[in-house]
Amino acid sequence: MTRIGLLAGILLAFAAEVAEAAPVKIVASFSVLKDIAQQIAGDRAEVTSLVPPDGDAHSFDPSPADAEKLGSASLVLVNGLGLDRWMEQLATSAGYKGPLVVASAGIAAREMPSEGDGKVVTDPHAWQDLRNGAIYVGNIERALEAVDPGNAADYRSRAAAYSAVLVALDAEVRAAIGSVPAAKRRVITSHDAFGYFGAAYGVTFLAPEGISTDAEPSAGAVAKLVDQIKAEHIKAVFIENMTDARLIATIARETGAELGGTLYSDALSKPGGEADNYVGMFKNNVPKLVAGMLKN
Repeated sequence: MTRIGLLAGILLAFAAEVAEAAPVKIVASFSVLKDIAQQIAGDRAEVTSLVPPDGDAHSFDPSPADAEKLGSASLVLVNGLGLDRWMEQLATSAGYKGPLVVASAGIAAREMPSEGDGKVVTDPHAWQDLRNGAIYVGNIERALEAVDPGNAADYRSRAAAYSAVLVALDAEVRAAIGSVPAAKRRVITSHDAFGYFGAAYGVTFLAPEGISTDAEPSAGAVAKLVDQIKAEHIKAVFIENMTDARLIATIARETGAELGGTLYSDALSKPGGEADNYVGMFKNNVPKLVAGMLKN
């Protein structure tokens, strides 16, 4: 082999190694999906969330720059269940041809009445039950295997370890909520984001807004909620990180209930904050919920 041929071979081998080492580009609709995907992928993927931390996935309005991110993605993740239809539309308009994975696939969806019109709608907040979180992990892990089969064993190992963390955390949450007498397990939050949590762990959540933060509660609905809070002596009132705090603060003032701190429902906190990952969301929310409910 000539010197030139040898050099060309070395360069081709080097290029192949670089291509193999390039991280998978994943675009997730919102921060919870981003964190779960990153936990499974580790440093083998570059994961981006279009909705930023503390952002509202219900009302997010994507920009042309967001469409460009989808154009270079290997994998796009959506929650499904009606939360991020805008993401599916954006993928189509951006000409994205890769796999679009619905992380909630296989979950038994809850239904609930929507605000004002009495219609039944699908509750999209399935990740608030940690058992569903484990289903998200499985769906995302299989998607990663499909787009990057060379690293499948690593994805399976990381997903198994992360699922074990979620199973242990689920047991911790059940024990913590179980320490509160059943009659006291009533909570007021900004909007109906905790239906899956309530069903899984035995807590009743009441909210002045409907399932979406776009919903405007009627004066009559708010007055009815105020009367219920007074009648049932509910003291556990919480603001969510991605909602307007003024309504829930007004309700607390009119009822004498105490604001129990910030809960994280639809979005994680900014990096370094009190709930900047999916596990941290529960570790932040549960102690605050327990402390608030014990005051009821």
